[in-house]
This record gives sequence, C-alpha cells and structure tokens, in this order.
Amino acid sequence: MLSDDLLAAVFPDAAACLENIPGDRQVPDHPLVHQTMEDCLHEAMDLDALEGLLGRIRSGTIACIARDLPEPSLLAHEILNARPYAFLDDAPLEERRAHAVYTRRAVEPSSADDLGALDPAAIDRVRDEAWPDPTNADELHDALMTSGFLTQAEGEAGADGKSWAPYWRELVTSGRAGRATLEFDGVTRAFWIAAERLQEWRVIFSGLAVEPASLQPASFGSSAGVERHAAIRELLRGRIEIAGPVTAMALAHLLRVEAAEVDAALLELESQGVVLRGSFTPGSAEREWCDRRLLARIHRYTLNRLRAEIEPVSTADFMRFLFAWQRVASEERAIGLEGLGAVLTLLDGYELAAGAWEGDVLSARVQDYDPRLLDTLCLTGRIAWGRLSPRQEESVRFSSALTRSTPIALFLREHTSAWQTLASAAAMPALSEYGASVLEVLERRGASFFQELVSGSRLLATQVEKALGELVSLGAATADGFTGLRALLTPSEKRKPFGSAARRRHRTVSYGVETAGRWSLLRGKDAREDSENSTSTAVYQSAVEEQARVLLRRYGVVCKRVIARETKLASWRDLLLCYRRLEARGEIRGGRFVSGLAGEQFALPEAIGQLRAVRRAAPSGELTGISAADPLNLAGIVTPGERVSALATNRVVYRDGIAIAAREKGAVRPLAEYDSATALEIERAILRKRVTPALRTYLGRAG
Repeated sequence: MLSDDLLAAVFPDAAACLENIPGDRQVPDHPLVHQTMEDCLHEAMDLDALEGLLGRIRSGTIACIARDLPEPSLLAHEILNARPYAFLDDAPLEERRAHAVYTRRAVEPSSADDLGALDPAAIDRVRDEAWPDPTNADELHDALMTSGFLTQAEGEAGADGKSWAPYWRELVTSGRAGRATLEFDGVTRAFWIAAERLQEWRVIFSGLAVEPASLQPASFGSSAGVERHAAIRELLRGRIEIAGPVTAMALAHLLRVEAAEVDAALLELESQGVVLRGSFTPGSAEREWCDRRLLARIHRYTLNRLRAEIEPVSTADFMRFLFAWQRVASEERAIGLEGLGAVLTLLDGYELAAGAWEGDVLSARVQDYDPRLLDTLCLTGRIAWGRLSPRQEESVRFSSALTRSTPIALFLREHTSAWQTLASAAAMPALSEYGASVLEVLERRGASFFQELVSGSRLLATQVEKALGELVSLGAATADGFTGLRALLTPSEKRKPFGSAARRRHRTVSYGVETAGRWSLLRGKDAREDSENSTSTAVYQSAVEEQARVLLRRYGVVCKRVIARETKLASWRDLLLCYRRLEARGEIRGGRFVSGLAGEQFALPEAIGQLRAVRRAAPSGELTGISAADPLNLAGIVTPGERVSALATNRVVYRDGIAIAAREKGAVRPLAEYDSATALEIERAILRKRVTPALRTYLGRAG
C-alpha cells in the first residue's frame, strides 16, 4: 500500500485508468521516475535494439512467418511463464488462457515421441472427407478420373450403405468406364477404371482384360506415350489423394506391382511436393505416405482438438461432471463400506438438513445403501457428526428443539479441530434446565453412555433425551454412532420403549438414543475456549488449507460461485491465497476451466482430465432428481435461472447438467423450457428417490 501511495504521488498517470487520461501519459520530471524508466528500458530491456528490430521488420529486411506447431516455441516460453506485472492489464495470472498451455520441451524423452503424433479421430475424419461420395454417374466418373481407380468391392459398397453400381452401369453403357480384371496367384481382382485411364493400366499390366472389350482409351493429357514408371506414379498420385496416410507396402499389394517401383514413384511425388512421408497413424511402425493437402488438414484438425482441450467447458458440462464426480450418476455410484467412506470424504464438513442425509443424499450416491454402514464408520472413529455452525441466541429464543431441518454435518473425525477453528465462535445461549443439567454432566464426566447421563443428571430418560436434542441443535453435543441423531429425529411413538424387549408393532424401529454409544461434547466449555484461543496465524492458516483441500475434493473445480451454498467457510480472500500457494507448489492447476463463472478457478489435475472426458461424451438426456438440500443444488448459481431454496422438502430435476424443473411448496415450477411429453417424466423424477429396502426398514417405513 505504501508503494501504491508513492506511485500515485510521483506518477499520477501511471496509477490512473487509461480511459480517464486523454492523449498520451505524461511522464513527470521526477528522479524516481527517471531512474525507474532507465532501469526498465535500458537495463532489464534493450529498447534501442528493439526499435532497430521493429524497424527492420517494417522495412522487410526481416521476414515474419507464421507456423502452427504442436507446442509453443522456446522463445514463447518467456511470455507464457511471465509474472502478472509483465502484462499491461490487471487480470490475475490464473485467468490467462496462456497459463493453461502445456509448455512441453522437444528435448524431453517422455514427450519427444508424441510431438508429431496426430489425432486418430482427425485421420479418420479426413479419410471420410476425402473419400468420394458421388450422387450420379458424372460424379462417379470424376471420382474415377481423380483417384485413378476404385476396386469393385469399394464401388459396390459405396458410401453410407448406398452402392454406386447403378451409376457404374450407366458409365459402362455410355462407354466412359470399364472393369479391368487382374489375376494374381489364382485370385482374380476387379477394378473400375475410367476410359481416360485405360492407357495407363495397359502400360503397367500387359494382357489386361477389360470389360466391355469395346472400351477404347479416351484422350487424357499426354497418356498416349506414357511410360511404365510414369503410369505407376500417376495412379499412386490419384490413389493417395483419397486414401489418407498409407504405407508403400499397402499400395504395392493393392496394385500387385513391385515394392521398389512403388517406392520410386512415391519418392518422385515427394520431390514434386505432392506427398510427405513420416509416422502419422499412432501405433504404426511402418513409414507412411500422405497427400500434402490431406496431411495439412489432419494437422489442423489435431491442433483444433488440442486447443479445444484447454478451452473452458460450459456450465452444463460442468454440472454433468459434478454428477459423476460426486457419485450421483447411475454408472458412478459407490458400493459398500469403502464406497460410503469415499462419498463422505467428498461431503466432508458440508451442512445440510439432518433428515435429508440418509433418505436423499447418501442413498443417491451409494448403491444399495444400508444405514448400518454409516453406523460402522461412526463407531470405528472414521466419521463424526454434529452441527458445526452454532446457532445464534436470537434464533434460540424461537426454538431450540432438534428438527429434521436442523443443519448437521458429517465430517472426518481428524478434521474436527479444523472445522471448529473456522466456525464462528459464539457463546453458549441460555439452556433449559434439562439441557444445563446434561451439559454439566458431560463437562464433568466427559463422554458418557445414555444410562450414565440419566443417573448423573438425576433426570428421567425422556428428559435426558430432550436435553440431548437441545444440545445437538445448538452444536454442543454429538454421539459415537449416527444412531443417536437418527433416534432423536424419529418420533417416540415409532421407537421401541427404553428397556422393552418387545416391539409395539411392525412400524416400530429397533434403535434408540441408548444404542448410539457414548455421548460427548462437540462444542462445550473447553471447545469454546479452544476456538477463542485458536486465532494464531499458524493454526488458522492450517485450518484454511485443510478446508481448501476439502472443497477441491468436493467439487474438483473451485471458484467463488461454486461454493456459494457452503457455510462456515473462511473468507474467499484467505482461500484464494491458499489456492495460489498450492498452485505454486504444483499440487493443483489454476486457469479458466468453466465458462460463465467469473473470478479465478482452481482444479485438481485428475479433475481436469475427467472434465474434458465429460465434454467429449454425448449427453444422455437422462433426468436426475435430487433433493434441494443436496450440495449439487446449484440452480441459479452455476446454471442459469432462479435459485431453489435448499430445503429438504424441495427437489430439483436436472437433464444433461441443466436444471429444468423444481418442486417447491408442493408445486412444480419450470426452470427451463420443455415439451409436454417431458412433463410426465419430470413428475416421476421428482417423486423417485433411491430408498433401499434396508434403509426403509431401518427408518421404520416398512408397510
């Protein structure tokens, strides 16, 4: 800031916006300015030599030639790797597309073999474009004139399943074409040739059999006195124009001529600048030949594909990527205990409505989701749960009861201190008599089982249960198992009475708060004091870095708008500084990965490859319904349109990454245009939830 103030004092025009300065900037007569100009223009740069170079370019003494290359030249690396202060505009480095260019070196053994590699899809595309596709007899005649010949199998197969045989018979009837038959080693092969090419064929193959026998050579250039090597050269010239990359052995086998004659003809064509040789098809060990014009087109298509890979994807493609990244897509759903653990690693620290975790979020990501898997992860100490953003005193005055809409987070237990450090420290609101008694027992005795809380607080079991619900809703208490939260959310009439061995009826669940393991403080007196004392720079930066990594794992690509629904986050400025440090270490990538999202964007290296793969994949058109409390409810944030309130009772339907409808307050609201036939499918997608029989039974919904 002192530097900016000094600059504004000695050189006001340098700190001003160009749009507000009429004419040229006036360089002030100040010693600091003079010294800076001298150092920049004559020490760091050689302005005099630059002026001379530009003058020689303008006069034509130095010629400038543009070339499309598979990698940036060595002289361009200085520009690609320039620091932000080297640019005239003030856009940050991460927003420059040049920063996303991979500056591989030609001298690297790992990449030298790939520098000249062409895209197989580009080769196939050019072959399809160069192959003739006649629609009448005249066009077929032109194709025979250009290519020199077509095999009978190629002509009868035609293009797109349509045979050219009717056009061929019309040419034969008019005497403009015929069929040449050659026999090699007992195998007869037939070729379609134009009358203008007949003389070349007779020069190459003595005793050539032609049908009809009355076919006479037509005048075509100087073919009357053509020699054998010239005839072979001209036939190969035409064939290569429609064949794309091809080997000399393949051409020799096709025409049944000596390989030495084919090599000589190709070398002559190369000297004329018609063909080029090299290794064009990936995986081909033989030397190939390709028409120069077709090769230039293949190279251009390859460059277009490489350039498209660093272009940002659309928001719709980004949402398709998120559905696969977060395991919501049908083909990407997780399986089993470890799969659930991987899903919870992605959702680490995300707060959403307590009642939506199992019925909407986890069951949408884990195939055949079983609640006992979550209990196992919690009881073994891998996963913890609780409210990380404590309620303010104003909201407690209205209600302190635990409801299905209370925000609860599932997080890795080793990240508990990091999340608590970043959560806003708030004094514990005034508790009820029951809540204060149970809180005092937990602070005095530490983690305790439910029966120990009952005896220590001298309260009834129902009173302790009510107190635990109050403490959980305030973010002060948690339990070893997720069963505790599940029991607090389940009405008492649907739970087995405490101490009873028999169930009331088939809708009664078999768990309760007493089977949740130990209850402990998540944010008690000691935790609040630690949070208040955790303002040291080292502790805070460590927590911010942990949160930054969690957000990257959750979304793959992070920018300010993507994390708009996140709670208890550090400031974006602190996260931004952390992401820049991680990028400088080479752990993540910075750049422009998603179009339409302003600001700097950062991505995991593995996410970039998957993001490009999703863009190349064709949309399936499948409708996917999710809860509005789901982290993927980014309607109106990432995708265009209005936002949908993040309530567990609301649902959003996506198609190919675009939010097209939402259910709010029991009514369906369109978010994008769709036809009447899609309306019924949308209704089904809104109502359809992935609730497994195990989950339905465990939550007491059987029957």
